[in-house]
Amino acid sequence: MNPVAIRLLNQQLTAPQFSNPVEVVSHFGAMQAQEYRLMRWAVEMRTQKPSSKAFKKAFDSGQIIRLHLMRGTWQLIAAEDYWPFLNLCAPKADSVISGWMHSNKISIPQSELNRVRAILVQVVSEMKSATKEDFVEALAAKKITMDDHRLSYHIRMAELSGTLCSGDLQPLKATYSLAEKKIGPKPRVINRDKALKSLTLKYFQSHQPATLEDFVWWSGLNKSDCRKGIELLGSTIHTEHWEGRDFYITDGCRTKGFRKGKYLLIPPYDEYLIGYKSRDVVLPPQFRHKAHNNSGIFQPVIARDGIICGNWSPFKDDCQPEFFNEGHNAKSLQPACQSYIKFRDT
Repeated sequence: MNPVAIRLLNQQLTAPQFSNPVEVVSHFGAMQAQEYRLMRWAVEMRTQKPSSKAFKKAFDSGQIIRLHLMRGTWQLIAAEDYWPFLNLCAPKADSVISGWMHSNKISIPQSELNRVRAILVQVVSEMKSATKEDFVEALAAKKITMDDHRLSYHIRMAELSGTLCSGDLQPLKATYSLAEKKIGPKPRVINRDKALKSLTLKYFQSHQPATLEDFVWWSGLNKSDCRKGIELLGSTIHTEHWEGRDFYITDGCRTKGFRKGKYLLIPPYDEYLIGYKSRDVVLPPQFRHKAHNNSGIFQPVIARDGIICGNWSPFKDDCQPEFFNEGHNAKSLQPACQSYIKFRDT
């Protein structure tokens, strides 16, 4: 088994199969979207013809949704997965946020939650897409003031309740809309096991080969739920042993199409790294600190043949590559840099 080549193929970073961003996001189930500007490249670099306009169209139409779904962080999900995955993941995400609030000595009484929630709903109902600044202005009009941290908790809880989701795409600032208007009403019945099976399949089909620990980390679910999800896939998934660890592989795993010599400009918080605990498969341990720190801050990285080998600057015209070791040069990176800049500037 060549886990690096297989990850590149199934992550759609080599020989991508999809022509539009909705297919990519649906394939992954959820994609980390911490960096508002660069989440677009994270999706589109996995399409056959990257297009910033195609991403905006899918985002504005509600086919792709951004919200705090797993681990208390931002993800992109396809509209078709919104209600089942929210129903599956929200309870654990709520407990994570409650833990953060307790650590920060923040308590939000139910009366405050209800009052603020009603104002947030009124704002997005009137504006369709509202920014956090719009919320601050509306709250101030009702003589309610709070710091940004507290308001962020209100917004996250509104997302996890299925009230708010992402609004239209803007250059720099996130916006919010009513989930039921953007996506459609919540189904009367949601089968949890069906949602768990779907999330499990989408994780492994897009991240394989991956371990149980990888899935637990990524999903934020309990290990028992993750084991059950794998069990629900039955005989369509199996394990392969590699360097002392068991990795899961699905029957639909892509193994052909890998080509040597390709450089990739990978944005920060990309699924290629953040989607695993077993990052050492593609990230040499001695360079881990150059890709991410212990506080969960991820940097833009360069990969050659799937192995992380440098950093780059997404907002510089020459991408300013900095390689970790010898054997690489900026000239070899030019095709990847030109492709990214063409995407960024259109």
